[in-house]
Amino acid sequence: MANYKTLSVELENLMRSNLDNQTLPRYFCDDKEAVRRRDNPHDDMSIWRTSYIRDIDKILHCPYYNRYADKTQVFSLYKNDDITRRALHVQLVSRIARTLGKALNLNLDLIEAISLGHDIGHTPFGHAGESYLDELYREHTGRRFNHNIHSVRVLDQIFPLNLTLQTLDGIASHNGELELDEYKPKPLSSFDEFDLSIEDCYLDSQNVLKLIPSTLEGCVMRISDIIAYLGKDRHDAEKSKLYADLPFADEGIGVINAEMVNNLMVNIIQNSYDKPYIKMDKQCFDALNKAKRDNYSIIYKNDAHLRTNEIIRQMMRDIYERLLSDLKCSRTSSKIYTHHISYIDKPYYRRAMPYMETEPNQIVVDYIASMTDDYFIDLHRYLFPLSPLKLEYVGYFE
Repeated sequence: MANYKTLSVELENLMRSNLDNQTLPRYFCDDKEAVRRRDNPHDDMSIWRTSYIRDIDKILHCPYYNRYADKTQVFSLYKNDDITRRALHVQLVSRIARTLGKALNLNLDLIEAISLGHDIGHTPFGHAGESYLDELYREHTGRRFNHNIHSVRVLDQIFPLNLTLQTLDGIASHNGELELDEYKPKPLSSFDEFDLSIEDCYLDSQNVLKLIPSTLEGCVMRISDIIAYLGKDRHDAEKSKLYADLPFADEGIGVINAEMVNNLMVNIIQNSYDKPYIKMDKQCFDALNKAKRDNYSIIYKNDAHLRTNEIIRQMMRDIYERLLSDLKCSRTSSKIYTHHISYIDKPYYRRAMPYMETEPNQIVVDYIASMTDDYFIDLHRYLFPLSPLKLEYVGYFE
């Protein structure tokens, strides 16, 4: 039997009254508060194009935005159009977060900007790819790779798009792997403070876990990231046919995706309306935690995933070492020059220094993180045609 919860009658009546009387909550981030790294009249808000709408447009037109479409969310190597790719995930996050934001009277444009940009720095092959790239980067430099922080690098350094501090902060602190029962914004004073926190994350990956959004919009997007994948991953697991049965119990928020999305949103609105924080009650939070643990034990640690991931790990090491060697030897015919450096090192991007002056390991990391799954596989085959390492897709009719 379907399990769909609703808001209390009292809260619905209050929300209607506030709407009718124009006494809506006022904890939103005003467009006038937007701060950019560089003054540029072209980026100023206008009567029809707000600061955060400009951020949305910049993100949508970023050259790497298209690449969401061929990056793994959870299930790699499936020729199955019903299995979620990262392009759909960011849209689901945006929709859920804007629904919550609308109910709580937050800035929907800022929510959309954070949502659409939050995973643009993600590697091919999801969190497995992220883990292996972090391992290689740490091995060579002592620095850490995290997709949250790299998403900021893509939108602020690789492509210096002059996004607002509020959007970049929301992207950096979106950690969808760390759930909290209450999200309360932490004030952020300047880009100087922000830059120091970003550098701390390169030095110690644990510092990523300490990042807290500076706006309620960032807080809403952060919990929406979890809501968007929790039930959808179960749906994708079923579509993958890796599992004969998915033995999930209803812990109070439902079992299927539609139930979980609805019930988590209802609980958040019920406990957060007209409050300076985003909150779930204890029963809902405990159920969310249990559902995540179930996903890990039943879906993410499946033996087939782990076998494939080890091949990806070896292939990524091959590619990393070859590209680093090409840079150090100035092999300008290498794909890292022709497909990456020449692609982004354009005169119309106002960088503090030419991209070619970037530390070589960072250039390699930038290139690998930008790759789609298909591109990664083809590049490895191109560089190592005799390698026994192969990744094969599960076809539509298998």
